[in-house]
Amino acid sequence: MTYNSIFGECAELCSEKVDPQFFRDSPYIGLEHIEQQTLSISGSGWGVDVNSQKQKFKKGDILFGKLRPYFRKVVIAPFDGICSTDIWVVRPKPGMDRNFVFYWMASEEFVSSSTFASEGGRMPRAKWDWVSRFRLPYLPLKQQQVIGKTLRILDEKIETNKQLSKTLEDIAQTIFKSWFIDFDPVKAKMAGEKPVGMDDATAALFPDSMEDSELGLMPVGWVIQSLDDIADYLNGLAMQKFPVTDASRTLPVIKIAQLRAGNTQVADIASGLLDAKYIISDGDILFSWSGTLEVEIWSGGPGALNQHLFKVSGKSQPAWFAYFGTRYFLESFRQIASGKATTMGHIQRAHLSEAQLPIPPDLIVEKLAEIISPLMALSLSAKVQNKSLVSIRDSLLPRLISGELQIPEEMLVT
Repeated sequence: MTYNSIFGECAELCSEKVDPQFFRDSPYIGLEHIEQQTLSISGSGWGVDVNSQKQKFKKGDILFGKLRPYFRKVVIAPFDGICSTDIWVVRPKPGMDRNFVFYWMASEEFVSSSTFASEGGRMPRAKWDWVSRFRLPYLPLKQQQVIGKTLRILDEKIETNKQLSKTLEDIAQTIFKSWFIDFDPVKAKMAGEKPVGMDDATAALFPDSMEDSELGLMPVGWVIQSLDDIADYLNGLAMQKFPVTDASRTLPVIKIAQLRAGNTQVADIASGLLDAKYIISDGDILFSWSGTLEVEIWSGGPGALNQHLFKVSGKSQPAWFAYFGTRYFLESFRQIASGKATTMGHIQRAHLSEAQLPIPPDLIVEKLAEIISPLMALSLSAKVQNKSLVSIRDSLLPRLISGELQIPEEMLVT
């Protein structure tokens, strides 16, 4: 196979340094805004919030995190803006398809090569002089365009699923808050109004008055329970105590980093000979009780529950109730702990016993389950489907850009 496409001849490094004080209203992208491995952006900041010298980029430029390149932080810029100097701004040259160059840079071979030649010990940085000599078989522009479009379609579907999953969960959380935190149906009945969007049978389940409680005014007939009452919080194990002794029976270790990434692509490995309760599956609720303080529904496949994570399961209430109840508690905890450095970023067992929620009668919980359960099931389904789509994309990517997998002639024609 002839390697005659040299990366440095296919793309250029753009290093237009700027002072952020002149770009205060421009979007800013730092390494923290680019997700590991997923080829997507998790957010952005603003020029007004940064101080040191930055780089200017244009919509459509390829942004590659050169610091610790093994994190595979690669995205196509969705807008004009400025970015960290630890990010390469790369622009395809004439005759090269933008998507093709992007996936070339996102390929395992490119990332591994960048990592191999990185400079620095604890904070290795990729070298442009090295990657500019990277080679691939020559592919005509038409083939590049079809390859780039094929992979881009998969990524667009992945992004659509991410947004769908988030929207469904946001709807479920909004309803939970309306019914069980803000007591909107009760307040509507107290005002002589019909609860918005609620049929008569459901509205009849709610009282039309409130009473004093430890938590303030609460619907008549409801009770107060702690998070420990409504859910089980199983702490993970120190997985170094479970070394791999049988290569055929292993599990990736799910730590805070894996929870944030939503996958186990760069996870440590532990023995699979664990008590079943410490094995995580899709749909399990995970709660990082230190550092990031996040609670998420896992969809990254089987794994071993590491310390600093709780596995949350329903006890006196359904799992979805425990999930949203825990998220509500976290919001309150952050507000209280924001001025207390000694407790910020660390949930203790006592916090779970002290955290209290108003609990409605079972019939109301069962009625809301009819609405929330399908939403949460669809949300999880979209996340799990994404796992398969990412696997397909990452399997096709190296074969397509290397020319190993040939594009059918009919695809080139159309």
